[in-house]
Amino acid sequence: MSLIKITDQPINTDELTKSLIHPEFGGVDIFIGNIRKFTDEIETEKIEYTTYKKMAEKEMQKLADKVLAKGMDVVMVHRVGELKLADVAVFIGVAAPHRAEAFENCQFLIDQLKETVPIWKKEYDKDKIRWGGLGE
Repeated sequence: MSLIKITDQPINTDELTKSLIHPEFGGVDIFIGNIRKFTDEIETEKIEYTTYKKMAEKEMQKLADKVLAKGMDVVMVHRVGELKLADVAVFIGVAAPHRAEAFENCQFLIDQLKETVPIWKKEYDKDKIRWGGLGE
């Protein structure tokens, strides 16, 4: 059971983690990306994520399909809208027969999501507004 989703609602990490537990998988790796206060010396107050949902979910599914084809399970959820400090922006989980596969493929998914999925962020910092997104 895979789940690929863009949502404007808070991400329930407990529920998503439980969905990855299956008797056939011995390893589950999870990446949770939160809104942080500092990026080096830049102080962030909040972030607003935007996307073209249909296209973003299609690109996320393409990435997930590469992992699903190896016999693993995948959950990828990214939040859009205005997020405050410590809010969960992204959840990626991979369930695999062994831990090494779970680690490797979870990292692949988050790295590729940031590189290829059209999600943009508007960072409200103490001194200015910055835009970021693909490849950042």
